[in-house]
Amino acid sequence: MSHILAIDQGTTSSRAIIFSSDLLPIASAQKEFPQHFPRAGWVEHDVEEIWSGVLDVTRQALRKAQLNTNDLTAIGITNQRETTVIWERATGRAIHNAIVWQDRRTADDCQKLKSKGHEAFVSERTGLLLDPYFSATKIKYILDAIPGARIRAERGELAFGTIDSFLIWRLTGGKAHLTDATNASRTMLCNIHTGQWDDELLALFDIPKTLMPEIKDSSADFGITSPEIFGAAIPIRGVAGDQQAATIGQACFEPGMMKSTYGTGCFALLNTGDKAISSSNRLLTTIAYQFNGKRTYALEGSIFVAGAAVQWLRDGLKLFTEASQSGDLADQADPAQSVYLVPAFVGLGAPHWDADARGAMFGLTRNTGPREFAKAALESVCFQTLDLLDAMRADWQSPSRAILRVDGGMTASDWTMQRLADLIDAEVDRPMITETTAMGAAYLAGFASGLYPEPKEFMKTWRLERRFSPHMDSGLRRKQINGWRDAVSRTLTHRQ
Repeated sequence: MSHILAIDQGTTSSRAIIFSSDLLPIASAQKEFPQHFPRAGWVEHDVEEIWSGVLDVTRQALRKAQLNTNDLTAIGITNQRETTVIWERATGRAIHNAIVWQDRRTADDCQKLKSKGHEAFVSERTGLLLDPYFSATKIKYILDAIPGARIRAERGELAFGTIDSFLIWRLTGGKAHLTDATNASRTMLCNIHTGQWDDELLALFDIPKTLMPEIKDSSADFGITSPEIFGAAIPIRGVAGDQQAATIGQACFEPGMMKSTYGTGCFALLNTGDKAISSSNRLLTTIAYQFNGKRTYALEGSIFVAGAAVQWLRDGLKLFTEASQSGDLADQADPAQSVYLVPAFVGLGAPHWDADARGAMFGLTRNTGPREFAKAALESVCFQTLDLLDAMRADWQSPSRAILRVDGGMTASDWTMQRLADLIDAEVDRPMITETTAMGAAYLAGFASGLYPEPKEFMKTWRLERRFSPHMDSGLRRKQINGWRDAVSRTLTHRQ
């Protein structure tokens, strides 16, 4: 019993990774699942597809590692955040498809609350902005959309959870209705200063408290799996939302340390220690992790579309067959062309928070082709990261020069990482082990189980694979940034 199973349930796929006693990945399995788009701007998941995928990849990873469940010390779970599920307590069946974090159907509801002056109150309690990104308005939508749901919720027949809670419920056979502080902090219903569900927020969004799971530390006892699922009862000992798990996996345990994860979207977190910094630049204040009842906070900037822009070029425009080809294409782009893609396919996140903005391409000429499109898509991720870093620097006001630790699928592209360093004018560190999200979940479970060391000792194990240093001419950099900001200003539906 010296291995940890990390379940990494993401937006487009589910993965299982087995980690050894020295926190090295030894086997993994991954399975994509369908995305459902009932209307423009709506994004849903079938939770039964998620559940069956999680079971499949877990069993595959165990087979690849030539282990059985008796070899596992514990399970750690990391998950796509904000995605909202409401299910029947009696059966475990969801009453509606999961509404995904990307979904924008409640934008009008958020705007109505803003117009009534509620955003300052919500932000003060939660660290978040009134936006359809978060869980609260999604919960209200389901309760209002499904006949009888609200009455059933008030009678205690239904349960709400983000994906971590849903998986815990299913894994424990309905014995545990739990979440951790990081996931709770993304619902827009948790007071991040007390770490508890807030009665006034629940009343504002018209959500019965009977729906809500218990909030626990990120490294804690989340129950035991039903023996019939994997053949043995396995403790669940670590839970964190994916971006916080990546922050932990990157060993960003000290104030001022920063990580950025590049997956479907892009998420940058800056550890601010025990201080919940209120942003003046429309960043989010969130719980980075919670150990022994003590919360550590972070500033977060969220980009809705990062890798998804490359997927659009691959699947929508059919410009290439593999996402990995985008870097080579970008490297061959005509340097004389200044083409900008603002990938606001589902609105713009931080620091703009414009739910109604939509994607646009600028600077097209008759000579623009697949190479320039690829370059513009990859650079859009770098430019959006710069916008986040500039906002963080203004809020944090630290004199130290940032070094950014990066992870996620896009970081495999040397071209993209070098362009990122050039455009943000800072060093970019890529770790030896890039599975940082799953590693963070594994660490939380192993820490609670006594298998892995205290955070300060864990920090010493972080290893650098490559550091990208900026070398772009400052004049060219400024010109490109000005072009980007002009492009973004043209897509905003409300000029700021």
